[in-house]
Amino acid sequence: MSLSEILLLLLNGFVIGALARLAVPGPDPMPLWATILFGIAGAFLGGALGLALAGWPGAILLSVVAAAVLIVAYRRLVQKRPITGPGAKLPPA
Repeated sequence: MSLSEILLLLLNGFVIGALARLAVPGPDPMPLWATILFGIAGAFLGGALGLALAGWPGAILLSVVAAAVLIVAYRRLVQKRPITGPGAKLPPA
């Protein structure tokens, strides 16, 4: 894997992770590396299915959806915070 491929992977992970974080309501203090990892994981999970079902537009859409689902699961299971309501605005426990 060349340096340009690695940089492209990181950039795509950042864009998908950032879009997923925008889709999930409430503040989410998350470092840049975590955003990139959620984006890359969402791209692998949702991208393959979306590509098979609807081509490249479907791959991008399902990548963002999968990354958003991972962020919601992280918030609920790791941070122990609700997704909506007043408790979603509290800092992570």
